Amino acid sequence: MGNYAEEDFLLLSGIQHMAFCERQWSLIHIEQVWAENVRTIEGKHLHERPDDRFEDETRKDIRVVRAMPLVSHALGLRGVADVIEFHRTEDAGAGLAVRLEKRKGWWQPYPIEYKRGRPKADDRDAVQLCAQAIALEEMLNISIPSGFLYYGQTRRREPVTFGQTLRIRVEELVRNMHKLMEEGRTPKAQKGKHCSLCSLKEICQPSLTIYHRPVKAYLARMVALEVKED
Repeated sequence: MGNYAEEDFLLLSGIQHMAFCERQWSLIHIEQVWAENVRTIEGKHLHERPDDRFEDETRKDIRVVRAMPLVSHALGLRGVADVIEFHRTEDAGAGLAVRLEKRKGWWQPYPIEYKRGRPKADDRDAVQLCAQAIALEEMLNISIPSGFLYYGQTRRREPVTFGQTLRIRVEELVRNMHKLMEEGRTPKAQKGKHCSLCSLKEICQPSLTIYHRPVKAYLARMVALEVKED
């Protein structure tokens, strides 16, 4: 992919919105119609996490780093990983491990993303985790073959392999994100079963905005009609 300038970086977490619905991504990240609500929900999620979220810890041969900043110039993304676990390993020749300051041996990183619900039928969680791995690979100059998704409802870790198909999917989604941002365009609604699962359904109004209309313009018209009626 390209080598994006920092001013063109997008939020890495947004790739899950793009994988779910490109209109949803545009509403949040271009039109910012619901940006305040999204931040409120994310803030609530963070407060539900342990108080030591921003602290590191070491348990035997595992080094746990929380809220690790991630940057990828190749993808043009920036974000924060929930958890990166570094596992001590004796195999330093495979390009999978790094040295850690003040710690002996070699350490292999595994990104771990925490989700409140349960595993999804689509790939929106997997692409987010894979994008984190790609950013970490760029930062550490190593390869990361796998990571984990932890779901709160099942209380289980689900392994995710970062194979070629998933990596290509990430690159395609990221290209679309940058293209839409550059054009400042919100795609028309693609009404489907996924709409009933979308928290932005009432704002998106897929049945009314099936044609290409920015939601801001739609809301402005609704406000103007209310003022006229008053």
